[in-house]
This record gives sequence, C-alpha cells and structure tokens, in this order.
Amino acid sequence: MNLLLSLIFCLNIACGADVSESIEGANIVSVSVSGSEDNYTFSVGIKSPDTGCRQYADWWEVISKEGELIYRRILAHSHVGEQPFVRSGGKVKIKKQQTVFVRAHMNNSGYEGEVFKGSVENGFVKTEIDKTFGADLESISPQPVGCAF
Repeated sequence: MNLLLSLIFCLNIACGADVSESIEGANIVSVSVSGSEDNYTFSVGIKSPDTGCRQYADWWEVISKEGELIYRRILAHSHVGEQPFVRSGGKVKIKKQQTVFVRAHMNNSGYEGEVFKGSVENGFVKTEIDKTFGADLESISPQPVGCAF
C-alpha cells in the first residue's frame, strides 16, 4: 500500500504531472467547409489531450440548433504526436444558411471542450453551449469500434 501511495504521489505531485490535463476536453479550433448544399465536406481542427487509446478524441460531429445529430466523423485512433489535427468528413446534409454546432468528443470524458457555431454562408466561430445540450447523442450510432493506436 505504501508503494502505491508513493507512486501516486510521484505521478501527481513530485514528478510534475499536470492532473488537470487528464480531464481537459477535445476543443474545436477551426471549421472550414467545401461543397454544395446537402453535400458539404467539413474540415475540422481539434486540439485534444490525447495520450493513446485510453484517452483520445474519438469523434467530431455536426448538430442542429435543436440538438439533433446531423453528421458524426469517427476518429479511429489517438493523435498524440499531432496536435492540433484536422480531419475531414461528409456528406453533411445542411443548407448554406442553416446554423449548426460543431463539437468533439473524448472517449473518457465526453463533451467537455470548446464548440464552434455557424453556417456555411456566414462562417464558424467559437461559442458556448450548456454542457447538457445534446448529451443524449453520446450513446447513438455511429460509435467507434476500438482504437487503432
């Protein structure tokens, strides 16, 4: 037991680990869009505290103002050495003036990071949403099937 307590002390205090890093969310840092109405490709920049398959951003998604899932891009692996990173996905079926939210998800802490809001017509900017907004989407398909690395 003393060895275990000493190890925990070392990891959290003496060895300089940043405990807050393990609960930081996946933050959207950029959103760009190409294509045409009902057939857009989103390129989404994410900065996340990935450490490997135990902690990584496992998807980003586009959701309506009403909290409905429009599109979800599954991320099949962690991005430990590539921060921030950009991943594209589509066919996103929205109109150019339709306002949507873009957010990312961490496999171990859910929706905790920064969110972007906007439209294809007017662009996207960082915004804040209630942490409970669209929380039920976390359990619907599609879902990741494992983590490659």
